[in-house]
Amino acid sequence: MTAPQKTSYDVVIVGGAMMGSSTAWFLTENPDFDGSVLVIEKDPTYEFASTTHTNSCMRQQFSTEINVRISQFAADFVKNFRAYMGGDERVPELSIQSYGYMYLADTDAFADTLRENIKVQHAAGAGTVLMTPDQIKQAYPFYNVDDIKLGSINTVDEGYWDGITVFDWWRKSSKERGVEYHTGEVVAMTRNAAGTRVESVTLASGAVIACGQVVNASGPRAVETARMVGIDIPVEPRKRFTWIFSAEQPLDRDLPLTIDPSGVHVRQDGKTTYLAGGHSDYDPAVAYDDFTMDHALWQDHIWPVIATRIPQFETIKVINEWVGHYAYNTFDHNAIVGPHTHVENFIFLNGFSGHGLQQSPAMGRATAEWLTHGAFKTLDLTPFRYDRIVREETFVEKAVI
Repeated sequence: MTAPQKTSYDVVIVGGAMMGSSTAWFLTENPDFDGSVLVIEKDPTYEFASTTHTNSCMRQQFSTEINVRISQFAADFVKNFRAYMGGDERVPELSIQSYGYMYLADTDAFADTLRENIKVQHAAGAGTVLMTPDQIKQAYPFYNVDDIKLGSINTVDEGYWDGITVFDWWRKSSKERGVEYHTGEVVAMTRNAAGTRVESVTLASGAVIACGQVVNASGPRAVETARMVGIDIPVEPRKRFTWIFSAEQPLDRDLPLTIDPSGVHVRQDGKTTYLAGGHSDYDPAVAYDDFTMDHALWQDHIWPVIATRIPQFETIKVINEWVGHYAYNTFDHNAIVGPHTHVENFIFLNGFSGHGLQQSPAMGRATAEWLTHGAFKTLDLTPFRYDRIVREETFVEKAVI
């Protein structure tokens, strides 16, 4: 393993997956930043990264306005991807398969939540509409809506997008612009005498790298990185299961990403294939290397739910399955972004609770702004700062899948 090219960098990013690479790339885009950047990634194959286990979806149906606006920027970024990447003709033109998200409420309380959420979404310019059971049945005849009180759907910039291509080009472009990616593992950090700044990071190889600022982009392992400077954060790995299946009788129209009241979700994947996801009712933190599939979960819970909601799915065949990890913020299910309250050059980019891929353009841009200017310049991400945890003031996102 080769050592980093230098012994000191202006910015060291711990974790080179979606968030780390977004931050690195946006630093190269910022005309006011002219420093050196080192991205340290322990697994350059990204085999177990949340980025590579994602379902790569995007939505604007959130309960907080800032989360809506974050996804709106992501949608604009994806739809104008080549332009954002400097017009490079090597970069593919991307789009969003906007079949929408369909939230289904089976109680009056859940229906009221959808009504409250749509006010927030409309204020931000989202195209969400509410649907009665009869309207849902007319638009999507395959649903069983006997128990449904209300639905909520937005078919503008909601659906599937190619997150892996964005990730690959962020990484490729960052390297071409001078960002150094190093395969290695950070095992320790050293602070100054006052404990207010990180002065260096130590790699498993023994190399010591001096740094101006450190970004914690460690995904589900964020707490381990934070503990190197004596910080504890409420982020832990939670298992999320995904299945791809084909149906003996495919639906006659695209299936929105349907969030059943049970929490199980299912959506279109290909022309005749579908994706389902969910987790068990018992949802503990797991070991970082625990990607064991729970086959009983599919048989006893996921399949019965989707077959009840969409009777045409009573006869289906699983053709692929995988397990990924959410970097789950147990405090309020929202991201932790920006500096620590005491260790001032330790920057969080953690705890996205399943929203990370779609939030990566806005979060990477904002982190690059903070690293450069000490402030958020475009979207005000102050509600996500770490100090809310110190104050014990939650900033809750209700729409978590």
